[in-house]
Parts: sequence; structure tokens; C-alpha cells
Amino acid sequence: MDDKLRERLRTAAEAHRPDRERMLARVERGMAEGPSARTPRGPLPWLRVVGATAAVCGVLAVGAYAVTSAGVGQTRGGQVAGSPVPSVSAPAVPGREPELRTEDGPLWADGAVDPHSNAYWAQSNVTLRTTQPLSSLTVELRIARTGGVHTTGSWRSLPEQDFTASAKEKGGFLVYRWTLKPGRTVPVGTHMFAGQYNHAEGHRGAEGDYFTANAARTTGQQVSVGDNFTSGH
Repeated sequence: MDDKLRERLRTAAEAHRPDRERMLARVERGMAEGPSARTPRGPLPWLRVVGATAAVCGVLAVGAYAVTSAGVGQTRGGQVAGSPVPSVSAPAVPGREPELRTEDGPLWADGAVDPHSNAYWAQSNVTLRTTQPLSSLTVELRIARTGGVHTTGSWRSLPEQDFTASAKEKGGFLVYRWTLKPGRTVPVGTHMFAGQYNHAEGHRGAEGDYFTANAARTTGQQVSVGDNFTSGH
């Protein structure tokens, strides 16, 4: 029911004022006249009056009900308080790769599949170049676990005793991680980190692989780089 119809029903119900005295007089007059021989067969006059009265009351009752129903759910301010709208949760956002850039301040990086990889085995290389010493560094290489991917080792060009290294399966990736130990420093220069793995026979696309490197200069400023691998063997 729209707002205009509700308002018209409410106005009609409020404006109606039944004339009780006139209606009772008609009922009493019909009873006093009594039945007549010339009166056609059918309901007695006073019954017709009572019936008409009942019909009028019925119409008023329906009108009052309609107005009342139209007002259901309204607040004192006259606004309709509709049924609460169920909240809809935002769809879950799938996992995404971090925002990657190949250069940040003194740090530059590149990722590539080693050209000596073959139809059964591959090596992914992460090359870092820094123009300033680094007081902290964490390099993470993620190899998508496509058919048959399994680690066969890793290495880095910087001293082995300066880093903590690990390789584990996590979230659909084979994850290699190298973390510079406290108190150690990465010198200015170009350095390499490599992860090695077997894979199913044939060409392996590396489009799902990527790496990140997070570091801090000796002055304390944080820098980070990363890149995707776009080829494979």
C-alpha cells in the first residue's frame, strides 16, 4: 500500500462521526409502525435499518483496520520502520601476491630461471644488488607446487655462516628463505640466492613463482623489492 492511499484512509476514518441519535430514532420508528398487510413480504423495516446500521459499522471497521494496518511499523516521526535489511558480508578476498617492485632506494632485484635447468630439474635465481651496506635482509623465494615440484637444495653467494636458511611447503608453494643473522652485514655489491627443485618431466612454466627481499640500511631505513618469474624450463 502506497503512502497516498494510507493517508486517504486515515483521513476518512478520522473525519467520520456517526449520528447515533438519528440512527436510534429510525430504529424506534420502525418498531412502532409494526407489520402492515400492505407491506410486501421481506425483512421488516426495523430489521433493514439494523442491517444497514451493521453494514455501516462494518465499513467503518474495515476502514479503521486498513488505517491501522497502514500505520503498522511506523515510528513516532511518521517514517515507516521497514523490516531490517540483513547484512551481507563482503566476499572473501583470495590470497594475492604482495605488491612487487624491482628497485627501492639502494636495493635492486631480479628473478630468473637458471639456463642450465632441464626437463626434470630447475634452479630459480634471485639476484640482489645494493649500493649501500645492509644491516638486515630476508630473501624469500616461492616456487608454485606444480606437478612433481620437490626441493633438492639451495645456496647463496654470501657466506653461509651469515644466514639462516630453510625450505618448506606452505600455501601451495615450495618456500625458500634466507635470513641474515643478527650482527652480520650485507656488503655493497651484487649477490645471488638460488633454490633448486625437481619437477614433472617436460616444460615447467614459472609464471606462478615470485620472490621478495626485505632489508634495512645500516642507517635503519627499511627497503623492499620483489618480482615475478615469467619463464620456465
